[in-house]
Amino acid sequence: MATTIRCDIVSAQEEIYRGDATLVVATGELGELGITPRHTPLITRLKPGQVRVVHENGDEHAFYISGGILEVQPQVVSVLADTAIRAADLDEKAALAAKQEAEKAIANRGETEDLAAAQTRLNEAMAQLAALERLRRNIKH
Repeated sequence: MATTIRCDIVSAQEEIYRGDATLVVATGELGELGITPRHTPLITRLKPGQVRVVHENGDEHAFYISGGILEVQPQVVSVLADTAIRAADLDEKAALAAKQEAEKAIANRGETEDLAAAQTRLNEAMAQLAALERLRRNIKH
């Protein structure tokens, strides 16, 4: 019986992570997913947010993704995202600035700003800030 599953996290620019895991946690469109070895194959869309990879020794690595696709195969979990960043590499000041700019754009709806684009930027900034907060609380990197 397999005790680990390989996890690959890939952005449009590069492979961010490749390693074995006992658990991969990500947020799908319908809620949080926990993928363990021997999980049923599936493909689902992911919301912007955090992906956590838990290793056999209990260590965890956290990553921020801008959304994407999660694919589970018998031997591998693949996270394919436009943007993927190690949580430890997130820039809190930049995320706060992006959040404030998006909030301003939403408040000034009558201007040229596309409301849907502003909402997307706000969601991404909030997801980055949530990932940073979670990292501060209890995740080793």
